[in-house]
Amino acid sequence: MTSYTLTRSKRRTVAIYILEGGVEVRAPLKMPKRDIDGFVASKEKWITDSLARAREQIEGRVSLDYGVTVPYRGKPYPIAVKEGQRAGFDGERFHVPPGLSPEQIKPACVQIYRGLARHYLVDRTLGFANRMDMAPKAVRINGAKARWGSCSAKKNINFSWRLIMADDEVIDYVVIHELAHLSEMNHSARFWKIVEGFLPDYKKRKIRLKALQIRAF
Repeated sequence: MTSYTLTRSKRRTVAIYILEGGVEVRAPLKMPKRDIDGFVASKEKWITDSLARAREQIEGRVSLDYGVTVPYRGKPYPIAVKEGQRAGFDGERFHVPPGLSPEQIKPACVQIYRGLARHYLVDRTLGFANRMDMAPKAVRINGAKARWGSCSAKKNINFSWRLIMADDEVIDYVVIHELAHLSEMNHSARFWKIVEGFLPDYKKRKIRLKALQIRAF
């Protein structure tokens, strides 16, 4: 189920709002949490579609060019020219061939991000899985725009390549969050207890992840 921020007030009905920082659910003060979760689950497709549209609007505002910096694991790196046909990352810069337009530079950087994510996120997930005594069947990288990560009923874990933009502490939060779903396929108190057991400050990391949603392309 989609993660969301819950705000309670003296309102009579429950409503879902799609914000640049994520999903906010506003509910009556005394409405049971299980009923709120049920309502959110019933609107899952609408939420996913709305988040995707919001992300596309954000992406449309991003322009990449030579000299512009882009984030990798929480740090900025410049996009620079390197002779040849291949794009890559050398630890100091995202290098792309010369003579590309901004529209061409963007997919080149996405290709770099996918490779970096495939290496780092998979290794990080398997490392935490061992510590948490969890066993995902597969760990994959995809191009999801509405979710940083997901865990399927078949115990497959997926991460958006965009997650590699976040700093390591935020990445670890998402990794542990999805691994915890292998035990609890919900956001119950038991689920958050698993997350908190490995990340006592997970709430602060969650807030930082929402800030990244505004900047990611």
